[in-house]
Amino acid sequence: MCCGQIIADSRQVALIYSDRPPFPLYYFPKLDVRMDLLQHTNHVRELGPGQAHYWSMKIGDKVIEDAAWNFPGVVSGSYNLEEYFSFDWDKMDAWFEEAEEVFVHPHDPHHRIDTLYGSTHVAVMLDGQTLADSHNPVVLFETGLPTRYYLPTIDLRMDLLVPSDTITRCAYKGTANYYSAQIGGKLVPDLAWYYRFTTTETSKIAGRVAFYNEHVDLYIDGELVERPQTPWS
Repeated sequence: MCCGQIIADSRQVALIYSDRPPFPLYYFPKLDVRMDLLQHTNHVRELGPGQAHYWSMKIGDKVIEDAAWNFPGVVSGSYNLEEYFSFDWDKMDAWFEEAEEVFVHPHDPHHRIDTLYGSTHVAVMLDGQTLADSHNPVVLFETGLPTRYYLPTIDLRMDLLVPSDTITRCAYKGTANYYSAQIGGKLVPDLAWYYRFTTTETSKIAGRVAFYNEHVDLYIDGELVERPQTPWS
């Protein structure tokens, strides 16, 4: 949706993968797109499947530049992408699958998240200071990422944590706020995060705090866990 108008509505949506962006995008059959609102432009850009040709969107007096694109002459699998259109996610007002709003980007059906209540002993330390000590974690397993331990605030040294202005959004979990750690005279920025509100699927972690395994000494049942190598290392 955009500007109160349904721009595309289809039960034949294709989910097309490419390396740019690193997650799938919705592609709508041309027959299910409000083509009367689109105007072809001269903007051409190389995207994952090939050379994208852009279209602007005109709704009333408002023009949204390069809001959509297709790929003339490009076939991806069984899809002729000349007959399918994708839209700039951030230039639309809202996206829905069935009656539920989808945030940040489409969900990847091969990307899985599981949350389990645990009873393991989790200790988080940095520079000799204990930041958290808990026997009540929620353990989150997410495809392609290290195991994360979400801990109740009652088990954290909140006197060592400083609220941060950083906010990030996850398509699978929700909007995250951050804490930095103040240890001695040193501030370690954005070392931990939490979700005030989560998606239904990850409701167990709401209000709990997780630390970047990459930057702390994480002990599970007394054993030090090797720091993983990730984009956040």
